[in-house]
Amino acid sequence: MTTLLPRRATRTHKAAVSLAERLLTPHGIDRYLELVDPLLVRSEIRARVTHVEHPTRDTVTLTLALSRAWRGFSAGQYVRVSVDIDGVRRTRCYSPANSQYGDPRTLELTIKVDPNGLVSRHLHEHAHVGMVLGISHPDGTFTLPAWRPDFLLFLSGGSGITPVLSMLRTLHDEGYQGRAVFLHYADAADEVLYRDTLADLAGDSIEVALGYTATESGADVHGLFTPEHLDAVAPGWREAETYLCGPPGLMDAVRTAYTDAGVSEHLHTEEFTPPALEIDTASATGTVRFSRSGQETANSGEVLLEQAEQAGLRPEHGCRMGICFSCTQVKTSGCVRNALTGEISAEENEEIQLCISVPVGDVDINC
Repeated sequence: MTTLLPRRATRTHKAAVSLAERLLTPHGIDRYLELVDPLLVRSEIRARVTHVEHPTRDTVTLTLALSRAWRGFSAGQYVRVSVDIDGVRRTRCYSPANSQYGDPRTLELTIKVDPNGLVSRHLHEHAHVGMVLGISHPDGTFTLPAWRPDFLLFLSGGSGITPVLSMLRTLHDEGYQGRAVFLHYADAADEVLYRDTLADLAGDSIEVALGYTATESGADVHGLFTPEHLDAVAPGWREAETYLCGPPGLMDAVRTAYTDAGVSEHLHTEEFTPPALEIDTASATGTVRFSRSGQETANSGEVLLEQAEQAGLRPEHGCRMGICFSCTQVKTSGCVRNALTGEISAEENEEIQLCISVPVGDVDINC
């Protein structure tokens, strides 16, 4: 039975918290609560690693206990994960693999190591039980429709399985009564993430097929993706709402197949790689000044992150595609164009993302 506090008690509690915040200025109550337990913080989401597993040689699965600021997620969304590496906070985006109906304070992330990826390598090598990470609220539109279609098709490759698996687990927990077909690609059987989980999910409503690109042994289909693979494992696939996440080669091949079949409107994708940006270096003018470091350079027309790196600076960054906000810096003056949307902004003292912002004339960045 739930006991409701009287309104006066609720107002008194809020007033007490507000008073505590003022008394503890400038740090705020969270800075003291985290000294006791990082998961006690109220205004930020923190996560404590409770289990670490290495399912394949180049992946790590983390089970996380979340602080009370977490409000849940929808299957297919991603979160921004922050970790301190050598005193610098680094942020990357990862998709939860668990069902949206699971333990509301638990998150499961499986991360594939990028040989050049600072955060993925760090977590693969150093993640341990008790480690504390920063977690954002969930984001992203790669989600199932509120009305579940009668026929769903899921395609993934490598670690692209995570948002798709979250969708499958969610459908399973809902008791989905339609038809869901999942085709996952890996080099070979020992590279298939969540192999046992997929076997458990397979049933009357969920069909699981595996494609091996480097070996034929045990595969439902073999070799790189072709439309014939869909004909084999998901007859009638042109009528299905399809959800795709994987490496660029798979993404491009599936897009081509759906375009050729005239059913692109049924294909929904989650990107691994940065989108193509609208860049015009020929008409670039002006000077870019990085005021904090004292560097300046002629505007090349590239995004500010690349211009900063060409000037010898190493600003914090993450996804390089406008998602993680790790590269946010203050533009003190000048005009920039968002290379994704084309939007122009000339506000002073404005926070911008270096990875998608292109200078238009003279620009000063506090970097």
